[in-house]
Amino acid sequence: MLEPDARADGPLRLALIGAPNCGKTSLFNALTGANQRVGNYSGVTVERKIGRTVTPAGEALMVIDLPGTYSLRARSPDEVVTRDVVLGRRKDVGQIDLLVVVADATHLRPGLRLAQELRACGIPILVVLNMIDIARHRGITIDAERLEHELGLPVVTSTAVRRGGMETLWARIDAMLGQGLPERGAMTWQEPTAAQLRTALRQADGLIARTVHKPVAPRSLTEKIDTVLLNPFFGPVFLLVLMFAMFQAVFAGAAPLMDAITVFVDWVSATVSAALPEGLLRGLIVDGAIAGVGSVIIFLPQILILFAFILILEDLGYMARAAFLMDRIMGHAGLHGRAFIPLLSSFACAVPGIMSARVIDDRRDRLTTILIAPLMTCSARIPVYTLLIGAFVPARSIGPGIGLQGLVMFGLFAAGVISALLVAFVSRLLLRRNEIAAPLMLDLPDYKIPQLRGVVLGLWQRARAFLRRAGTIIFYASVVVWVLSTFPFPPEGASEPAINYSFAAMIGHLLEPILSPIGFTWQICVALVPGMAAREVAVAGLSTVYAVSGGEAALGSTLAAHWPLATGVSLLVWYIFAPQCLSTLAVIKRETGTARWMWVTVVYMFGLAYVFSFIAYHLVRALGG
Repeated sequence: MLEPDARADGPLRLALIGAPNCGKTSLFNALTGANQRVGNYSGVTVERKIGRTVTPAGEALMVIDLPGTYSLRARSPDEVVTRDVVLGRRKDVGQIDLLVVVADATHLRPGLRLAQELRACGIPILVVLNMIDIARHRGITIDAERLEHELGLPVVTSTAVRRGGMETLWARIDAMLGQGLPERGAMTWQEPTAAQLRTALRQADGLIARTVHKPVAPRSLTEKIDTVLLNPFFGPVFLLVLMFAMFQAVFAGAAPLMDAITVFVDWVSATVSAALPEGLLRGLIVDGAIAGVGSVIIFLPQILILFAFILILEDLGYMARAAFLMDRIMGHAGLHGRAFIPLLSSFACAVPGIMSARVIDDRRDRLTTILIAPLMTCSARIPVYTLLIGAFVPARSIGPGIGLQGLVMFGLFAAGVISALLVAFVSRLLLRRNEIAAPLMLDLPDYKIPQLRGVVLGLWQRARAFLRRAGTIIFYASVVVWVLSTFPFPPEGASEPAINYSFAAMIGHLLEPILSPIGFTWQICVALVPGMAAREVAVAGLSTVYAVSGGEAALGSTLAAHWPLATGVSLLVWYIFAPQCLSTLAVIKRETGTARWMWVTVVYMFGLAYVFSFIAYHLVRALGG
């Protein structure tokens, strides 16, 4: 934590501030290199980046990368932090000595307007026109000297991502420090009204008209593509087809790799079994650890295919278009269009999805998004879905390139989305019936070719996180389930399987009366308990309880032999709704600042899971399943 009074003997504090996507973080990296650390501001879960550096003239600096904002009119947790740091209200940061306003040279309007507002804070300001290379490539010329004169603030240009213009920036910073930073002026900032913001925007437009020349260009490729992909009819159809193709690929594309992993896990299991004498140690390692962890890691290819789609679409620039297309649908459900990005992130994991809801200005919209984010079908559900679909849904084609199993998977993901929208709609009817949803204001970036290195790095990071999870949470849970399934030993002359006398059976039979109306066996009850740590642990739990090795196919065959179809369908429906992830519940408590909304989530999601599983179980039974 930074001490507020450390400035007298420590480095000067330089804060980077700018609108989102202006290249501020790239400039921070260029200024500080590897000498930086990431944490949260005290008392709030908003990321802060702090780096230390030394200017060419030898002046020590502490560089603070502030969350992106368009104005000090704070409407979200991120913007509140930025405002409080600039105004010196945060004791864990202290007073800022120099503000560096980062403006996108290709889109100066928000940066110049923000710089004008910040002048009222009384802090010395330096304006950096970032991404100047892209502006020049587009034929945009900026008269930086005239802009500096008319703005009344020092102005430099840079290309932070390629370290271009850094010498000029360093020289300007050293010149300002060498002359001695001007004394802080009187702080006259007051929250601007909507009329004042419009006036400031007109002033920024006037500055741009006098100092920036943009060539008259033909329609860009991005504009041509958007005429098709943002078409009111074709746009949503294309998005739906894209999502459908993604889930078909999750099954069809992953099968060969999953088979290879299954062969490898079987080989490891057989090798260890041959090397160890029969007994508890071999049972612990083979039936507990290897069977449990192996039953989960075989789903890694499917998870990576899902992430590959998401990463490529993000790099391509399509995600903002998807949010734009979904805005009208989400508006009818009472959600802000910006909620689409957190909800889409929740397909990977609800934890970062919930945290990214900070971009939503309105507090109640943000709360609604947080509460429904766990309904999105996260990657941790994929092992459970794949196992049950493989066990109870035939692997047959129902059309050219359309598999029945992929169609069911798509239906499960769609059910999560629809249920989230319905919950949001009910929430709006109860809490905000007469309010009109705020319109979505969103910058649509140009399309660009995804960088292979970035996609591969993103996949590697997610694979490493999944394998680390498999090596820790899933490993420990598998061992615990094996211990519970093994001890105590059956009595002398016992005629039933040994597991029926174990602690696991005791726990399962204790919970069975509660869950038997929805078709759950005591073995499922046992698997659900460690599955609270992470949803995919339930697969490892079932593998251990049924003492099955040999991967997904063997476990699926076992379940199909022991369960009726109604039970399999009921468990699939349960996983659409049930909040079986302690990490998600913990982050809801942290982001909302109270345990109340965490318990609201637990009650409503378990309630929905039980009700719809009950309906599904008895409906399938009535139809002969």
